[in-house]
Amino acid sequence: MAKSPAVKGKNIHPTNDFIRFEREELGKSIIDRFERQVEEYKDKLSVNSKYGFLTYAELNTAANNLAHVILERCGENSEPVGLMIQHDVPLIPAIFGILKARKFYVPLDPDLPHKRVEYILKDTSPELIVTNDHNLPLIRKLGIEDSQIININKLSPELPSHNPNISIFPEDYAYIMYTSGSTGQPKGVIENHMDVMHFAMIFINNFHIHKDDRLTLLSSSSFSASVADIFTALLSGASLHVFDIKKETLHNMAQWLIDEEITAYGSVPALLRHFAGVLTVNHKFPKMRLLKVGGDRMYKTDVDLFKKHFPDDCILVNGLGAAEAKIIRQYFIHKYTEINTSIVPVGYEVDGCEVMLLDDKGKSVKFGEAGEIVIKSKYISPGYWGKPELTKKKFLPDPDGSDKRIYHTGDLGVMEPDTLLTHLGRKDFQIKIRGYRIESAEVENTMMQMESIREAVVKTAPYKSGEQRLVAYYIPEVGYSPTVSLLRKELAEKLPDYMIPSTFVKMKIMPLNTNNKVDRQALPEPDTARPELDNPYVPPKTPVEEKLTEIWEEILNLDQVGINDNFLELGGHSLLATQIISRLHDAFNVEIPQNQIFQSPTIAEMSVAISGQKAEQGDKEDIERILNQLESISDEEALDKFEEL
Repeated sequence: MAKSPAVKGKNIHPTNDFIRFEREELGKSIIDRFERQVEEYKDKLSVNSKYGFLTYAELNTAANNLAHVILERCGENSEPVGLMIQHDVPLIPAIFGILKARKFYVPLDPDLPHKRVEYILKDTSPELIVTNDHNLPLIRKLGIEDSQIININKLSPELPSHNPNISIFPEDYAYIMYTSGSTGQPKGVIENHMDVMHFAMIFINNFHIHKDDRLTLLSSSSFSASVADIFTALLSGASLHVFDIKKETLHNMAQWLIDEEITAYGSVPALLRHFAGVLTVNHKFPKMRLLKVGGDRMYKTDVDLFKKHFPDDCILVNGLGAAEAKIIRQYFIHKYTEINTSIVPVGYEVDGCEVMLLDDKGKSVKFGEAGEIVIKSKYISPGYWGKPELTKKKFLPDPDGSDKRIYHTGDLGVMEPDTLLTHLGRKDFQIKIRGYRIESAEVENTMMQMESIREAVVKTAPYKSGEQRLVAYYIPEVGYSPTVSLLRKELAEKLPDYMIPSTFVKMKIMPLNTNNKVDRQALPEPDTARPELDNPYVPPKTPVEEKLTEIWEEILNLDQVGINDNFLELGGHSLLATQIISRLHDAFNVEIPQNQIFQSPTIAEMSVAISGQKAEQGDKEDIERILNQLESISDEEALDKFEEL
């Protein structure tokens, strides 16, 4: 088991600039605390990206402009407001503007499938949708009337800029975040101001976040990890730095972290794992003092990468949370922490969250025995939007009669005598892939709606690297033989990309257990054969294509890849794309943006892109060589050179 000198996991280095978040503030709203940061740090940087930045005063003014428009349209009643703005600076004042109007935001990620966005809109029925010029065509395509739309790019400069100063209560809702649902439909997890303030208090106090800290925002606004980053930064006077991992390379992120002097990084373990994997001895992060990860399992090998690449005084924090309870446990790791097991513990208790491990009969298990992780706290979600019965079932009153509630996470864990907790995975068939929580039932239900599918079962299986992937086992209907290309295309119309299986295994029959239920443990391991695609196999013809084929086959864990095979149809996803981009950099010495692999998703297309970039680099080198020569010769000789050219 891991050995750490941490006292209950709290061993962050103290700083002179740290101001403690006092418990009394939990009786206030997010906006109350935010506006105090504005008063204190009005000229200080609040949010920044490669496309722009805002000071705290500018952020507050933009949020107030929007809040006054919303209040004029809807009044002061608490209600949902849809939010569709891409991952960039304008997203942040939009969030605070919605909150300032005593509304709660419903993130609508532009990258989600239309049908999923349509479901969220139908489920919440927001009167208003906040968007911008960039996303306006998509909003209209979804059938939203102009009277429902607020375009932040069209707001009048004459709008009031003062704080609305309306009453916002700790119990008021702050947002609804949609997660995969066990019934086969997404469910909206509600969070209120008090709960957001509580986990911001934990992060700020435990990590000693202060005004000079510079935090990353890597997660989409539709992913709960974004909430911790946004409010930890902006409720402490720190700055929030937005980086779009979908559009940039991991090599670029490494340099960005250095250039921006980031002090606190946050992501799921898988992203940190892939990011650390591309680092070299030349990458130094002198300002980095904190790496915060959570949302999925962390392995000992991840800690080894942390120790290898980050400063000696940097702290790595592994955490356990849930959409319904943002933070459950934290484990602090430094360069001298010994990890002797393959899975890294999720740590010790955090303020206001009691953890119990229970067996199937609701009895506490002994130390060292596995049990379901059950939370007892007053700082957990009010419930699921529009689902009172499910809320009543999942959130139970405290049998001791306190104002706390009981939430059964469905996760399994084991606890040591010193209360150190290790997360063992899901009790049911809920899955976590790359930090995203997925109900296998939702993916299975979506597949079963296909005309060509008779039966479907979804589970996880590891790649050779140990990384987990989503695998769909299916039996086709009689007379049908759908290709993987077709299956992925139909799923992409209804599910986000992270819920689409990487691998599809066709079955004649499903293995059954003694209860005549599908025996998931008996399902075969996926093989490494090339999947059945719409296009025929075409071998590589050039040295570049041959090298690309070698890289793709290794990373995608396949025996054969054709030059016209689509990366996504082969099971590719964003994190595998980062590995391929990294290998391309090493193999060809080119800087390819990560989204290039989605714009040129075949080896044939990527080969053209690489060849073009190499040619461009060659032209630049020739021009630079000529200019260097010209600097050392006379004007007359230079004129002769140009005439020769």
